[in-house]
Amino acid sequence: MNKFRWIAVVLLGVLLQGSTTAQEVIYSGYDKFDLRTGDFSVIGKVGNRTYTYRGSSDGFFLDAYNDSMEKIATVMLDFFPKKIYETRFINYSDKILALYQAVESGKVVQYAALLDETGRLTKGPIQLTSAKTGIFGANKDYFSSAISDNKQHILVYAIEERNSELQMTGVWIDDALATTQRGGATFRADNYVSNGEGIIDNDGNFYLPAYAPVGTRNFADQLWLLSLPRGGRRFVSKSLPLNDLYATSTFMKLDNPNSRIYAGGFYSDKKNGNYEGVLYAWYDLTDSSWHNRKTLAFDESLRTATGERNKRRAFNSFQVKQLIIKKDGGFVLIAEDFTVTTRNSAPGWGGYYSSYYGPFMNQSVREYNYEDIFALSYDGSGNKDWHAFVRKSQYSQEDGGVFSSFGMMNTGGTLGFLFNDFNSRGSRIQLATINPEGNVNMQSLAAGGASDPDWLPRSGKQVGLREMVVPCLRKRQICFAKIIF
Repeated sequence: MNKFRWIAVVLLGVLLQGSTTAQEVIYSGYDKFDLRTGDFSVIGKVGNRTYTYRGSSDGFFLDAYNDSMEKIATVMLDFFPKKIYETRFINYSDKILALYQAVESGKVVQYAALLDETGRLTKGPIQLTSAKTGIFGANKDYFSSAISDNKQHILVYAIEERNSELQMTGVWIDDALATTQRGGATFRADNYVSNGEGIIDNDGNFYLPAYAPVGTRNFADQLWLLSLPRGGRRFVSKSLPLNDLYATSTFMKLDNPNSRIYAGGFYSDKKNGNYEGVLYAWYDLTDSSWHNRKTLAFDESLRTATGERNKRRAFNSFQVKQLIIKKDGGFVLIAEDFTVTTRNSAPGWGGYYSSYYGPFMNQSVREYNYEDIFALSYDGSGNKDWHAFVRKSQYSQEDGGVFSSFGMMNTGGTLGFLFNDFNSRGSRIQLATINPEGNVNMQSLAAGGASDPDWLPRSGKQVGLREMVVPCLRKRQICFAKIIF
């Protein structure tokens, strides 16, 4: 047995209704790693292996683990260029598809490669597209990717915003790394327009949320869903009626079995006003129209439940993070209280994790605040079922909030939220679960001792119905923890 591996077992009666279940946390061994210059991700299960990725100045590696998180293989990705800009891995039952961007001769180049279940390169790498960088080098997101639920359609795309115009170009590939389509489309609005995260369905059709921001807080006075059918060359736009309201933090989620796209977010009655409630609608892919649009105002009891002194502003810093589609056609909206502020003064203590990113040299300091999680459940008709708050408070400086926010686990009946509870003196892992009735249960997952690693929950990934893998750091080392619920 690896001498660095140990198991902690905690008894929690939270994920199986009315019973107590044993919960395991299994750590892998450690590898050399520096957070300031390295890259990492959890890939997931391929066959009977769990894969993770780590990259540094020493090279780029896939690590394969068995069910006990004992490392059984390390694969060096020697076909990766020296300077990697961004990576994304798609796991299948018998292979891994790698999407990666490299900085080469004043360009960011998007590559794709296919590996088998042992991590051996079987196809590629192939160059999909590229973009020129500025004189100061790569400094933005050049390419995004959308993956269908069945993982048979992958789209690598770029969006260029030109005031009132969106110009999209993309490359479609399949799960065998064959290019199935190249093309793009343009959308023109009356005023300045921006876009959200693209979606691709199981037939390869592309959908792009777009909005017209106004005011100092960038609320939207117009909201569209742009559709680009597979093989098409022009967007079909469908506006979601706002009826003189303003939308913000709108999140769209595809429901393939029911041929719908759900939209959930917040709304205000003024372009720089307070959040007044939830905006809800769904888009029918078969008739290309919006249905069941509702505005659901926050009532006084809900505003009071936030614990904020100023009830009118109680939800103003919440951002929608996810929509969970329910069997009855309803959904659970997941939002988090999140703000970034800048302090133009001598920096103070950056928090428990400041040792990972070093001392501050600038007088202007960015501060990251991740507060409560808010869950709101609606039925298929848009009626509220329940609401719940998961209480937390996370503060850090100049780190992008990498240790903050949460990782989410969905067992099909219960939602689990994994997050760090930390301050300047210590840290421990908390697990909050919300059952189908909206009841919250909070438990400590780890004691937070001096020998325990520091977890990065928001970088974790659910790898099974009741399994999640989370990266962990200890000084200049990395390991991975598997939680078995």
